[in-house]
Amino acid sequence: MIDNPLMLGFLGALAAGLMTGVGALPVLLGRTIGSATRDLALGFAAGVMIAASFFSLIIPALDAAGSEGASKAGPAAIVCVSILLGMGAVALLNEKLPHEHFDSGPEGPGGASLRRIWLFVFAITIHNVPEGMAVGVGFGADGVSGGLPLAIGIGLQNAPEGLAVAVSLLGEGYSRLRAFVIAALTGLVEPLGGLFGAGIVSISEPLLPWALAFAAGAMLYVISHEIIPETHRRGHQNRATAGLAVGLVVMLFLDVWLG
Repeated sequence: MIDNPLMLGFLGALAAGLMTGVGALPVLLGRTIGSATRDLALGFAAGVMIAASFFSLIIPALDAAGSEGASKAGPAAIVCVSILLGMGAVALLNEKLPHEHFDSGPEGPGGASLRRIWLFVFAITIHNVPEGMAVGVGFGADGVSGGLPLAIGIGLQNAPEGLAVAVSLLGEGYSRLRAFVIAALTGLVEPLGGLFGAGIVSISEPLLPWALAFAAGAMLYVISHEIIPETHRRGHQNRATAGLAVGLVVMLFLDVWLG
């Protein structure tokens, strides 16, 4: 069995990233997915990410900070600062990298001068790196028991995201094959994030609570800034909220069962 945290982080994030392509398969097979179903699935993804952020990252971060002998206020301060740093880092990437969401025009410096396909790719990269990093941090912190629930949970939420990307590209005039390939490839940035996250934790144990909470903050920013607004854009709030509720409890169950 593999016990190298770097390899575990890379492979776990790779498995989660590959689920993006699995989710995009209906487009390749010629299946049509309605917007209500897509918003339900994206709501499920948001619920999984919220649960993963708190139960698999923030709570372990508090425990890790407390084990270092800090005062009662110390662990809370470390985790709060790290969450804000994680959210701020993704917000900075969102501001500085040219990209484009499916419901808006080009964003970021120089966006209008790039081909639209690259703007889409940059947007998904901003989205997926924190997820891969979270998986890597989980494996780096507690091995299989810490990383497996995150890998499964993020893999589950990558499937509807892959479907959303492929359907959106299809709507922009791309062929079914090209839309599937691009959607599948966007998930392959996650292993790099996994390697980075596992590496940070492996370098220094005192960095563990900071890395866990930073990854949680990065994911929470993505949920609030991108996923939830996208699910509510077409008026399917009830379905999206139902999906979020199911995703949250599924991830909670997986975290307790597998962790």
